[in-house]
Amino acid sequence: MTHSEKTALETEGSPHITVPSGAVPTDALTPADLQTCIAEHGIAARLIRNLGDTRTVQLAAAALGVTPEQIIKSLLFLVPSPTQTGDIQPILVISNGERYVDRKAIAAHFGVSPKKVKFAPADVVLAVLGYPAGGVPPFGHRTSVPVIVDASLQNLGDRHGGLIYGGGGDEGTLMELTVTELLRVTGATVLDVSTAE
Repeated sequence: MTHSEKTALETEGSPHITVPSGAVPTDALTPADLQTCIAEHGIAARLIRNLGDTRTVQLAAAALGVTPEQIIKSLLFLVPSPTQTGDIQPILVISNGERYVDRKAIAAHFGVSPKKVKFAPADVVLAVLGYPAGGVPPFGHRTSVPVIVDASLQNLGDRHGGLIYGGGGDEGTLMELTVTELLRVTGATVLDVSTAE
Protein backbone atom coordinates (compact mmCIF):
# COMPACT_ATOMS: atom_id res chain seq x y z
CA MET A 1 0.00 0.00 0.00
CA THR A 2 1.51 3.34 -0.98
CA HIS A 3 1.47 6.35 1.30
CA SER A 4 -1.12 8.03 -0.92
CA GLU A 5 -3.46 5.08 -0.30
CA LYS A 6 -3.16 5.38 3.46
CA THR A 7 -4.89 7.52 6.02
CA ALA A 8 -3.66 7.88 9.59
CA LEU A 9 -6.47 7.40 12.08
CA GLU A 10 -5.59 9.10 15.34
CA THR A 11 -6.91 7.66 18.57
CA GLU A 12 -6.26 8.77 22.11
CA GLY A 13 -3.33 6.99 23.71
CA SER A 14 -2.09 5.32 20.53
CA PRO A 15 0.11 6.20 17.60
CA HIS A 16 -1.43 6.46 14.17
CA ILE A 17 -3.30 3.52 12.75
CA THR A 18 -2.73 3.10 9.06
CA VAL A 19 -5.84 2.23 7.10
CA PRO A 20 -6.69 2.63 3.40
CA SER A 21 -8.07 6.00 2.30
CA GLY A 22 -11.82 6.29 2.56
CA ALA A 23 -11.99 3.92 5.54
CA VAL A 24 -13.11 6.62 7.95
CA PRO A 25 -16.89 6.28 7.66
CA THR A 26 -19.60 8.84 7.47
CA ASP A 27 -22.09 6.21 8.62
CA ALA A 28 -22.12 2.61 9.79
CA LEU A 29 -22.67 -0.34 7.52
CA THR A 30 -25.83 -2.34 8.20
CA PRO A 31 -27.10 -5.90 7.87
CA ALA A 32 -28.47 -4.85 4.45
CA ASP A 33 -24.90 -4.01 3.35
CA LEU A 34 -23.74 -7.39 4.62
CA GLN A 35 -26.57 -9.15 2.76
CA THR A 36 -25.48 -7.40 -0.44
CA CYS A 37 -21.91 -8.62 0.11
CA ILE A 38 -23.13 -12.19 0.69
CA ALA A 39 -25.22 -12.12 -2.50
CA GLU A 40 -22.60 -10.42 -4.69
CA HIS A 41 -19.85 -12.86 -3.69
CA GLY A 42 -21.96 -16.04 -3.70
CA ILE A 43 -21.25 -16.74 -0.04
CA ALA A 44 -23.11 -19.63 1.57
CA ALA A 45 -24.37 -17.73 4.60
CA ARG A 46 -27.67 -16.35 5.82
CA LEU A 47 -28.63 -13.52 8.12
CA ILE A 48 -31.05 -14.12 10.97
CA ARG A 49 -32.66 -10.82 11.94
CA ASN A 50 -34.67 -9.36 14.80
CA LEU A 51 -33.25 -11.69 17.43
CA GLY A 52 -33.37 -9.16 20.24
CA ASP A 53 -30.44 -8.89 22.61
CA THR A 54 -27.46 -10.96 21.41
CA ARG A 55 -24.66 -9.03 23.17
CA THR A 56 -23.28 -12.06 24.99
CA VAL A 57 -22.53 -15.59 23.86
CA GLN A 58 -25.20 -16.97 26.18
CA LEU A 59 -27.87 -14.52 24.95
CA ALA A 60 -27.00 -15.18 21.29
CA ALA A 61 -27.10 -18.96 21.78
CA ALA A 62 -30.43 -18.75 23.62
CA ALA A 63 -31.94 -16.53 20.92
CA LEU A 64 -30.94 -19.04 18.24
CA GLY A 65 -31.58 -22.23 20.22
CA VAL A 66 -28.01 -23.47 19.63
CA THR A 67 -25.09 -24.34 21.88
CA PRO A 68 -22.80 -21.53 23.08
CA GLU A 69 -19.79 -23.17 21.39
CA GLN A 70 -21.40 -22.40 18.01
CA ILE A 71 -21.20 -18.63 18.61
CA ILE A 72 -18.12 -16.92 17.19
CA LYS A 73 -16.77 -13.46 17.87
CA SER A 74 -14.90 -11.11 15.55
CA LEU A 75 -12.48 -8.93 17.50
CA LEU A 76 -10.29 -6.16 16.13
CA PHE A 77 -6.81 -5.89 17.60
CA LEU A 78 -4.24 -3.19 17.01
CA VAL A 79 -0.75 -4.60 16.47
CA PRO A 80 2.36 -2.47 16.02
CA SER A 81 4.39 -3.06 12.90
CA PRO A 82 7.63 -4.78 13.87
CA THR A 83 9.41 -2.98 11.01
CA GLN A 84 7.84 0.49 10.87
CA THR A 85 8.11 2.68 13.94
CA GLY A 86 4.77 4.08 15.05
CA ASP A 87 2.55 2.27 12.54
CA ILE A 88 -0.28 0.20 13.98
CA GLN A 89 -1.95 -2.50 11.90
CA PRO A 90 -5.54 -3.58 12.57
CA ILE A 91 -5.91 -7.38 12.73
CA LEU A 92 -9.25 -9.19 12.90
CA VAL A 93 -9.29 -12.28 15.13
CA ILE A 94 -12.23 -14.68 14.83
CA SER A 95 -12.61 -17.06 17.73
CA ASN A 96 -15.10 -19.25 19.53
CA GLY A 97 -17.17 -16.92 21.69
CA GLU A 98 -16.55 -18.99 24.81
CA ARG A 99 -12.76 -18.76 24.54
CA TYR A 100 -10.35 -16.06 25.64
CA VAL A 101 -8.17 -14.61 22.87
CA ASP A 102 -4.56 -14.68 24.05
CA ARG A 103 -2.68 -11.51 23.12
CA LYS A 104 0.61 -13.31 23.71
CA ALA A 105 -0.12 -15.68 20.83
CA ILE A 106 -0.98 -12.77 18.53
CA ALA A 107 2.15 -10.92 19.59
CA ALA A 108 4.34 -13.98 18.99
CA HIS A 109 2.92 -14.38 15.48
CA PHE A 110 3.75 -10.77 14.60
CA GLY A 111 7.03 -10.64 16.51
CA VAL A 112 6.03 -7.86 18.90
CA SER A 113 5.66 -7.46 22.65
CA PRO A 114 2.34 -8.75 24.07
CA LYS A 115 1.97 -5.43 25.92
CA LYS A 116 1.76 -3.67 22.56
CA VAL A 117 -1.21 -5.74 21.27
CA LYS A 118 -4.42 -3.88 22.15
CA PHE A 119 -8.16 -4.24 21.62
CA ALA A 120 -9.39 -1.60 19.21
CA PRO A 121 -11.74 0.93 20.81
CA ALA A 122 -15.30 1.03 19.48
CA ASP A 123 -14.69 4.14 17.35
CA VAL A 124 -11.74 2.48 15.63
CA VAL A 125 -13.76 -0.71 15.04
CA LEU A 126 -16.44 1.38 13.34
CA ALA A 127 -13.91 3.42 11.33
CA VAL A 128 -11.92 0.42 10.11
CA LEU A 129 -14.53 -2.30 9.71
CA GLY A 130 -17.62 -0.18 9.15
CA TYR A 131 -19.76 -2.06 11.66
CA PRO A 132 -20.43 -1.19 15.30
CA ALA A 133 -18.73 -3.25 18.00
CA GLY A 134 -21.17 -5.96 19.05
CA GLY A 135 -22.37 -6.59 15.49
CA VAL A 136 -19.10 -7.09 13.59
CA PRO A 137 -19.39 -9.86 11.00
CA PRO A 138 -16.38 -12.02 10.09
CA PHE A 139 -16.21 -10.51 6.56
CA GLY A 140 -17.79 -7.81 4.38
CA HIS A 141 -15.92 -4.98 6.07
CA ARG A 142 -15.35 -1.48 4.81
CA THR A 143 -11.59 -2.02 4.93
CA SER A 144 -9.79 -5.25 4.15
CA VAL A 145 -7.61 -6.28 7.09
CA PRO A 146 -5.58 -9.41 7.82
CA VAL A 147 -7.69 -12.12 9.47
CA ILE A 148 -6.71 -14.80 11.98
CA VAL A 149 -9.14 -17.63 12.70
CA ASP A 150 -8.50 -19.41 15.97
CA ALA A 151 -7.65 -23.09 15.50
CA SER A 152 -10.37 -24.06 18.02
CA LEU A 153 -13.01 -23.29 15.37
CA GLN A 154 -11.76 -26.12 13.16
CA ASN A 155 -12.95 -28.55 15.85
CA LEU A 156 -16.52 -27.42 15.20
CA GLY A 157 -16.39 -28.50 11.55
CA ASP A 158 -17.49 -32.02 12.49
CA ARG A 159 -20.10 -31.04 15.08
CA HIS A 160 -23.47 -29.32 14.74
CA GLY A 161 -23.34 -29.82 10.98
CA GLY A 162 -20.38 -27.44 10.97
CA LEU A 163 -22.75 -24.52 11.61
CA ILE A 164 -21.50 -21.45 13.45
CA TYR A 165 -23.07 -18.05 14.10
CA GLY A 166 -21.33 -14.68 14.13
CA GLY A 167 -22.10 -10.99 14.00
CA GLY A 168 -24.61 -9.99 11.36
CA GLY A 169 -24.07 -6.25 11.18
CA ASP A 170 -25.85 -5.10 14.33
CA GLU A 171 -26.67 -6.36 17.83
CA GLY A 172 -29.98 -7.93 16.79
CA THR A 173 -28.74 -9.82 13.73
CA LEU A 174 -26.54 -12.92 13.48
CA MET A 175 -25.10 -14.72 10.49
CA GLU A 176 -25.21 -18.48 10.02
CA LEU A 177 -22.45 -20.17 8.02
CA THR A 178 -20.16 -23.18 8.21
CA VAL A 179 -16.61 -23.27 9.47
CA THR A 180 -15.52 -24.35 5.98
CA GLU A 181 -17.21 -21.35 4.38
CA LEU A 182 -15.74 -18.99 6.98
CA LEU A 183 -12.24 -20.19 6.15
CA ARG A 184 -12.87 -20.00 2.41
CA VAL A 185 -14.32 -16.50 2.42
CA THR A 186 -11.88 -14.89 4.85
CA GLY A 187 -8.72 -16.57 3.52
CA ALA A 188 -7.62 -16.39 7.12
CA THR A 189 -4.45 -17.58 8.74
CA VAL A 190 -5.40 -20.35 11.18
CA LEU A 191 -3.52 -20.06 14.47
CA ASP A 192 -3.96 -21.27 18.02
CA VAL A 193 -4.69 -17.91 19.66
CA SER A 194 -7.16 -18.77 22.42
CA THR A 195 -7.49 -20.48 25.75
CA ALA A 196 -10.57 -21.71 27.64
CA GLU A 197 -12.14 -18.93 29.73
